[in-house]
Amino acid sequence: MKVMIAMSGGVDSSVAAALLVEQGHEVVGVTMRLWGGESDTGCCSVSDVDDARRVAQQLGIDHLVFNFTEDFNEHVVAPYVQAHTVGITPNPCIECNRHVKFARLSERATLLGFDAVATGHHARVTASSDSSLGELELERGADRAKDQSYVVHMIDQAELARTVFPVGGMTKTEVRAHAARLGLRTATKPDSQDVCFITSTGGRTTFLGTRIPFRSATVVDTAGVVVGEVPAVEMVTLGQRRGLGLAGGGPKRFVVDIDIEKSVVTIGDESDLLTAGHTVRNMTWVRSPEFVAGFDTVLLQCSAHGTPQPATVSISDDGLTAEVRWTQPQRRISAGQSMVLYDPTDRFVLGGGICA
Repeated sequence: MKVMIAMSGGVDSSVAAALLVEQGHEVVGVTMRLWGGESDTGCCSVSDVDDARRVAQQLGIDHLVFNFTEDFNEHVVAPYVQAHTVGITPNPCIECNRHVKFARLSERATLLGFDAVATGHHARVTASSDSSLGELELERGADRAKDQSYVVHMIDQAELARTVFPVGGMTKTEVRAHAARLGLRTATKPDSQDVCFITSTGGRTTFLGTRIPFRSATVVDTAGVVVGEVPAVEMVTLGQRRGLGLAGGGPKRFVVDIDIEKSVVTIGDESDLLTAGHTVRNMTWVRSPEFVAGFDTVLLQCSAHGTPQPATVSISDDGLTAEVRWTQPQRRISAGQSMVLYDPTDRFVLGGGICA
């Protein structure tokens, strides 16, 4: 099989490429140039490209670099900036996977005649236990602590059929051990944790501050009494505790509402953050909405490493919207964050969308 492997310069994609070579596939490594600006974090630095190239040399496979900076700016960076101006907290890594690392890369792979696309994500593609359904499953990675099924939840059946996750059945320890046995330069390289276009020195404030005007906001309590002020309402997030200009001492107080138009931030107790449910829009489905509707309850995960919680889900006729009702009240999720549905056994992704 002719496989295009996305190589980020990290140990997971390095070992994924090595495993494909060991399995006898015709493998070509590809590194995507995404962010053209300053970067000292994530997977877009010059050193990451060099690491990927050097690993490809060690493995004896061709290595290509695709320039997807325009796509990245259009689908990831620009929406990220715009979202902050209207009080939305986006997830740029998921949008990068959605629009670039899978959709765009898959398109290029098809154009070049590849049979499959592989990545180093910790997730698995498996056959449905019910063969009559004729569908594939997107299963959690074997290493639950490193599972990345949440960030690849948007892959549909057609894409799953040509996607390979070679390290999905391995623990991170096993991945590093395999890299060490092969003498790969990435064997001990730390995992990337941050958004690639946000530098560790400047942070989100510096990045956004050069692109949008910040507006100060009044901080009030739930009774409407003014208790402080923040310099940039665009930087405030739901559930935030620090940086609100509040006097020290007293009970813990959290951001429970943000009115971006009126420049007012409301704080309250942790209980004020609880909600009975959410509306989730822009739904995509690994399994069909009809299949998902057959479950009395599902599990929902609201961050990359969050704890899934049981809920009931009502799906619109067109499948694009889901109304979530928690079994027990849960903290509200910021608009713009991804909510991913898993089956009741917490093994398989059913679908996911964006919190309204």
